[in-house]
Amino acid sequence: MVFSTPRVSTLRHALVASLFLAAASLSGIAQAQGTPIKLLVGFPAGAGTDAIARTLGEKLKDELGVPVVVENRAGAGGQIAAQALKAAPADGHTLFLSHDHSISILPQVVKSAGFNPASDFVPVAGFATFANVLAVSGGTPAKTIDEYVKWVRTQRGGKDTIGVPAPASIPEFLVKMIGDKYKIDVQSAPYRGSAPMTADMLGNQISAGIASVPDFIENHKAGKVRIVAVIGAKRQPLLPNVPTFSELGFPNLDDYPYYGVFAPVGTPQPVIDRFGAALQKVLAMPDVKQKLTTLGLNVAYEPQGQFAGRVRTYTQAWERIIQASGFKPL
Repeated sequence: MVFSTPRVSTLRHALVASLFLAAASLSGIAQAQGTPIKLLVGFPAGAGTDAIARTLGEKLKDELGVPVVVENRAGAGGQIAAQALKAAPADGHTLFLSHDHSISILPQVVKSAGFNPASDFVPVAGFATFANVLAVSGGTPAKTIDEYVKWVRTQRGGKDTIGVPAPASIPEFLVKMIGDKYKIDVQSAPYRGSAPMTADMLGNQISAGIASVPDFIENHKAGKVRIVAVIGAKRQPLLPNVPTFSELGFPNLDDYPYYGVFAPVGTPQPVIDRFGAALQKVLAMPDVKQKLTTLGLNVAYEPQGQFAGRVRTYTQAWERIIQASGFKPL
């Protein structure tokens, strides 16, 4: 008869635990390989974020060997999609492709977002930065922000409405900053995403809107809207003649918004690493990079740790701006 000493018993338990964890990780990878991946998007089909997700999803399915299905959970500035991610199993089958609003801004501006990015989500990887811009519709004669302000003063009695893709978003804070700087009465008109807002701009229902470069760039190129100011420390390569808000005298608008992918907390690290590696390969494809650049993105892969740092820094920067504005959560 063989008796186990306490030390042998302890080692045996540790070995069994290690094998169990390894099996769980391998099981998660196998599931990710054999089951379609659902890529949540918090905005409607046809919007800039949707186009980005579909561009990446088409290539990711080849790298991962499974279908990557874009699922639009539009509404509330991405809040519905974020809540869906929180409720999803942490098995790598459900991910969230999002820009900064849903992750960094929304939890600060609503009383009950229904999720906490810091405790409910884990960053997977970042893949781009972009810029929010002010654009005027074709129904206005303005070609610069100064001409727009002059038009508001002379033709609108100093009052106007500027569309924004979601309430209590960075575009809405920019509307307030524009009004304060130029001493005009401009109010924000929140929409359920940039697509319906842009449609109203094209129909001259509203004279101006603030959204991302991807939301406006094609209509800007076609001359249907005119981008007159852009956020960030530097001018955008696609918009070399458009000044930054910083150039125009607006403070604290140098940080670029981001795009990235998030998973439910508890998702196995091997699954996250595998998706991140696939995303990095896809972003290196010339046709993908060209497509995303054409949409107005500054494409650059950021691994999990680096991307998590960007999200944290950006969130803290806008926390200071939001608090200084006196905004009260809705």
